Amino acid sequence: MHISGSSKLLFCFLVCTALATPPYSFAQKTPADYVETRIGTAPSTTESARLHSEAGSELKGQTMPAVGTPHGMTQWTPQTRATETKCIAPYYFNDTKFQGFRGTHWLNGSCVQDYGTLTVMPMSGELKVNPELRASAFLHEKEKTSPDYYGVFLEDYKINAEVTATPRAAMMRFRFEGGDENFIVIEPNSDEGEGFVEVFPERGEVVGYNPVHRIYQGSGEHAGFSGYFVLKFDKKITQFGVWKGDTILPGGRDLTGKGQREKLGAYVGFGVAGQIINVSIGTSFTSLEGARLNLEKELTGKTFESIQKNTKKLWNEALGKVQVKGDEKDKILFYSALYRTKLSPRLFSDSDGKYPSFAGGTPLEKADGFDYYCDYSMWDTFRAAMPLHHLLEPRQSGDMMQSLVKKAEQGGWMPIFPCWNQYTAAMVGDHSASVIADAYAKNIRNFDLNSAYTYLRKNAFEANTNPKSYREGKGRRGMESYLKYGYIPLEDSVWQAFHKREQVSRTLEYAYDDFALSVLAKGLGHKEDAEILQKHALNYKNVIDPATGYARGRYADGSWIKSFDPFVKRSPFITEGSPAQYTWFVPQDIAGLSKIMGGYQPFTNKLDTLFEQGHYWHGNEPNHQIAYLYAYAGQPWKTQKWVRKIISEEYDIGMGGLSGNEDGGQMSAWLAFSMIGMYPVAPGTPEYVLGSPVFPEVVLNTGKGKKFVIEAKNVSEQVLYIQSATLNGKPFARTYLTHDELVNGGRLVLQMGSEPNTKWGADVKNAPFSMSR
Repeated sequence: MHISGSSKLLFCFLVCTALATPPYSFAQKTPADYVETRIGTAPSTTESARLHSEAGSELKGQTMPAVGTPHGMTQWTPQTRATETKCIAPYYFNDTKFQGFRGTHWLNGSCVQDYGTLTVMPMSGELKVNPELRASAFLHEKEKTSPDYYGVFLEDYKINAEVTATPRAAMMRFRFEGGDENFIVIEPNSDEGEGFVEVFPERGEVVGYNPVHRIYQGSGEHAGFSGYFVLKFDKKITQFGVWKGDTILPGGRDLTGKGQREKLGAYVGFGVAGQIINVSIGTSFTSLEGARLNLEKELTGKTFESIQKNTKKLWNEALGKVQVKGDEKDKILFYSALYRTKLSPRLFSDSDGKYPSFAGGTPLEKADGFDYYCDYSMWDTFRAAMPLHHLLEPRQSGDMMQSLVKKAEQGGWMPIFPCWNQYTAAMVGDHSASVIADAYAKNIRNFDLNSAYTYLRKNAFEANTNPKSYREGKGRRGMESYLKYGYIPLEDSVWQAFHKREQVSRTLEYAYDDFALSVLAKGLGHKEDAEILQKHALNYKNVIDPATGYARGRYADGSWIKSFDPFVKRSPFITEGSPAQYTWFVPQDIAGLSKIMGGYQPFTNKLDTLFEQGHYWHGNEPNHQIAYLYAYAGQPWKTQKWVRKIISEEYDIGMGGLSGNEDGGQMSAWLAFSMIGMYPVAPGTPEYVLGSPVFPEVVLNTGKGKKFVIEAKNVSEQVLYIQSATLNGKPFARTYLTHDELVNGGRLVLQMGSEPNTKWGADVKNAPFSMSR
């Protein structure tokens, strides 16, 4: 694989550290030891990002070095940017000042908002409360990062700052080495100036909250809940106070913001002695009592070391579901990617099961027999990140599906892109249908299927004609036109959404979602619904122009838009891409798409044009399945070629090693699946299309003691083409594996070569599912 100069230096540093510091020799390293949490925190270094990105945020991975447990409620990250503003991540590698540890709910790798956060900053000497003024210089070579721990030395204050975490709580440890007064500043990061803090010096506590606000639908409105926190200090507080703006109020015990966009917070002091101070922090979305309960349940009687040890164990259990053999650099790339897929959706319920009700916050609900999750970057993650959860963590995935059901029951409509426990209408499509149908197709049943279907059916068969609830983000956008015409015509702009037009993309995605829902309908015995949905699944044909073979805008009278360039970087009827890129989003019927184009040869010619002329853009999700489509058309060797090229050129172990926004784990889920050697092109079908494995051996631990092994004989960077294959000792010619084959255990052996075998997998009868085939 390609490794940049900066990445070589990083790799050498990681190797030297591992060799020099027992017990971290290669033979003893665990999956968590390979994770570099800072990948994606610097601007992208890939050529694709520079060629296709327009907005400045598109050039960034937008990740953070998150500390916590897989899918934890609150993650903990060093903060270099003091805001919850949309598209600004808490941490950027190129920044030089540390402003504190943030308890964050940032949707990792996104361009949305952080919410309900707090920041904790140690300092010595003169008390400073402004985030920019209190910030300390730090050196990246003194950062120690892992999923279970972050440590750094604050040069300005001579303080060693560390954090580790549990699902809903954290412990910080500050070693003050100077002789000046020791302070800790606590700030609820309310950009609106609506935070609250209260100090209880007699019991060594600071408590507070940060109200959450909406963006997209209902932008600026209260979301109906707050991020609550309780901090407990293990040393006696010798002085304390509160602050607002630049005004410090010594001895002040509490302060409530008035919504005037002024920063506020509290501080506590501990004298001048060199000392170690431990801070235990509980967080919650329900109440201060919930935060205190979570602190007591998860931290009582535990030390910093015992918490870190257990959190590392949880990460090794999660990452260890996939065991790989091979190159050390590739392991860093792989396990770092797998780590990033496990930060969202986030746990939202307290340790007693309570959580704020969806789309309003009150009353409090209780998750009975499941954990309640939120923050589904659904337009991104339905493609591979959620299918990866379905494969590796089916029980937890069932809880995530049940959480979607509860959102629908509490809000009245199945949400399309649920974040900060609200409807959003942030993106196009209706991909709750995809993830729920995919869970069903992969035998996940620990959620209310009938209730799920009721609300998914409502989304697919009804246009929301209530103006108020439609503005709130309930129901599919442009649905009246979709049901009337079988596509959304160019005349029908969608003003009640973040994306205002994009009619062709919406049509293509609704058609796919209707296919996915037809799978669930058929499985649950709704035969008539299934037949209607399968007809709707063919609506993609209404926006693929037979004359050009590309997705194209269409008017209500059936005519096509006249001015048309399929390769233009952006088009108003396409979501974040070009018509040439979006043409390929027909995962339910690739065979039918090829017929519109004139057959498999014109189909593969168009694919060749996309890749060979540089029109492919890996940095945005609608492109992610495209390289795997050659396998549907008798040329799987080109899938192998282009997948490997994408892995080599679009990912890296350097800090700029993502070619676009991580988007809730989707960029990394593509990489994880592709390094394993397969990809779920059409969620809702129990199939994984084969690519080209990077590792000589991959072991999938799919539960109940079953293991599925993929062995790629002689594989290397140059030896990447499948020559022949056997499955459980028998010749194997299919270009896909089924979900049952993986979970039941077995062994796929691939003989690899440096030149393509154009005959293996060339018979389209061995291709994956298509509706028209």
